[in-house]
Amino acid sequence: MGQHLKVWSMDFPPLIAMLGRGTRVLFGDSLAAVRLAPALAASALVLVAGMIARELGGGRLAQGLAALALVTSPLFLRTGSLFQPVVLDQLAWTVGLYALVRLGTAHRDGDDQLRWWLVLGAAGGFGLLAKFSIVFLGAGVLGAILLTSFRRSLLAPGPWIALLLTFAIGAPSVAGQVRLGWPVVAQMADLRSSQLERVTAGAFLSGQILWGPIVLLALAGAGWLLFAPAARPWRIAGWAAVLTFIMVMALHGKSYYAGPVYPALIAAGAVALERAPARAARPLAAVAALLLVAYGAVTLPLGVPMLTPPAMIRYGRALHLTAANTTNTGEVLPLPQDYADMLGWPELARATAQVYHALPPADRARAVVLADNYGEAGALDLFGPRLGLPPTVSPTGSYWFFGPGRLQGEVTIVVGADSSDLVPFFREFHRARTVLNPLGVHEEMRVPIWVARSPHATLQQVWPSLAGRN
Repeated sequence: MGQHLKVWSMDFPPLIAMLGRGTRVLFGDSLAAVRLAPALAASALVLVAGMIARELGGGRLAQGLAALALVTSPLFLRTGSLFQPVVLDQLAWTVGLYALVRLGTAHRDGDDQLRWWLVLGAAGGFGLLAKFSIVFLGAGVLGAILLTSFRRSLLAPGPWIALLLTFAIGAPSVAGQVRLGWPVVAQMADLRSSQLERVTAGAFLSGQILWGPIVLLALAGAGWLLFAPAARPWRIAGWAAVLTFIMVMALHGKSYYAGPVYPALIAAGAVALERAPARAARPLAAVAALLLVAYGAVTLPLGVPMLTPPAMIRYGRALHLTAANTTNTGEVLPLPQDYADMLGWPELARATAQVYHALPPADRARAVVLADNYGEAGALDLFGPRLGLPPTVSPTGSYWFFGPGRLQGEVTIVVGADSSDLVPFFREFHRARTVLNPLGVHEEMRVPIWVARSPHATLQQVWPSLAGRN
């Protein structure tokens, strides 16, 4: 995505692509470089959670407990180690909820509120650049405004300036959708049909259990924000978080989709615990800290890929981690899906390069490398140049918008497709290699590599018909 950066005409929010381009330019392609941006975002998330606890009146105990909850939870450890928009989404929501808390304080004290409406708008814009799910928080904030005394603020310029700022910062995301015919609609339809329809409210709620003791802190925080007299100034933040959670559940979201509301609720829960009667507060905090550390220690390999694959398989079996190893489509893998999806890519690129270099020179000069999915295409584009491979084309997802290139496909190395996929396009093809990856996700466990010739039409001619292919 970073190699094909067109900020104003991408079919997805472009922030992750911009970070991808910046990471490669500044730091290269090392594993440490790839994990730097998400690690920094996850660290900022811990900081903002502590700031929320402090603004809610929490002392060092509450701030420390809130920070401890985040650094020991597999929910945030995992997103902080993956170069994906999820951790950016979590940070945007948390900053937005922090702005609501500060708005509550300013409203209580009669201070100027405009600066915090601006922070809320900036957080929304950052979120819109990262992931369209920020819309859920926006709807939750609107509901919270209407349910609290802040509804009178709709007559003032603050909320409307915040809304304008959100769309000004997030304009590239919206512009890309307008220019490309709203591809997010088709993407969401495919996601609903393939993954989200199987997520019931019960499955969503039971999925929260995987996050461990932080759920208890978050529940305590939600109850304190909504019902405690001392928390009245910050009701708006509580309602925004709770309404957003309910909305995500009602729309069949995956369990981790609710993750961005947790840091603020955890911070509130830590404050509620600190405000317990003096005799109970410290013992309760000690028990909470022990539970967080114990659960974090047990689940650490789920959050951080610290074990070798064989060791992780043994660990998962010992703990009966079937739920953690279940994919988005309900299949059970030997490893957690995120971990499994990290494996096998260099081997696939090397095998593809061997097939490419085995071609006669005349065929190699006109050969196209075509990948069946964006994971394979991305891996070939990342590892391929140093192996002498040409740029990869793929008709799936965002790769379709990158186009078929200039070569016509007279000789095409097809990675990952079934033979039935090739029949409509080529008169001649043969399987050159099969790459085995038994610990990968299902579609990557057995990947065929084909050499196809004599196409019925050029790649440029068939490319428009491949739009929307998944």
